[in-house]
Amino acid sequence: MYREQAPVPALAGRLVCVWTRVATSARVGLVVPDGCVDLVWGPRGPQVAGPDTGPAPVRLAPGDRYTGIRFRPGAVGGVLGVPVEALRDQRVPLADLGTLPELAAEPLSLETAQEALAVRLRAAPGPDPAAPAIARELRAGRGVGQVAWDLGLSERQLHRRCVRAFGYGPKVLQRVVRFQRALRLARSGLPPAEVALASGYADQSHLSNEVRRLAGVPLGQLVSRP
Repeated sequence: MYREQAPVPALAGRLVCVWTRVATSARVGLVVPDGCVDLVWGPRGPQVAGPDTGPAPVRLAPGDRYTGIRFRPGAVGGVLGVPVEALRDQRVPLADLGTLPELAAEPLSLETAQEALAVRLRAAPGPDPAAPAIARELRAGRGVGQVAWDLGLSERQLHRRCVRAFGYGPKVLQRVVRFQRALRLARSGLPPAEVALASGYADQSHLSNEVRRLAGVPLGQLVSRP
């Protein structure tokens, strides 16, 4: 069982949600790229889940409980004390970072964790102010060159800022946000051919290939997962 809820108002600009997951059976869960960074408390202890570029399977046992805090894409800033790109495709024990000792404690309620995180966010360097616009324009289907031009940047400057903010360059970010848009549309019941067209893929075959590269499974199997 997986459940999301809105973050406290003070963190709404930096967080997508807070979430809980309780495994009811033995299975392998699948985490797919979404551009986000999560703080996760689970059976393996408090961890940071960095921005993914491919599927990350998670072996679940009955009764396993996870809680998490999900940052918006590009919204981590300097609160973790390490560059976001150093966390790409990684699961790092929170204690190893040394910057959030109060969040490495267990057990910790989501309410308490958000209060502690809010204090840390006020003291840490903030995110790149251009990050929301970069993600928004790429999500809307604009090309990397167009986004750079709109922001008054060279493509090289845009790449550097994307890596610092999101953990990878704009072309990877574009693939991830396009994939997430396709997944939302597919889960709404739209046929795959229409999903491909609405999400900016060349055709249904392009969509299928990208989903397999990013998620490791076909779109239909991904949509059927809880």
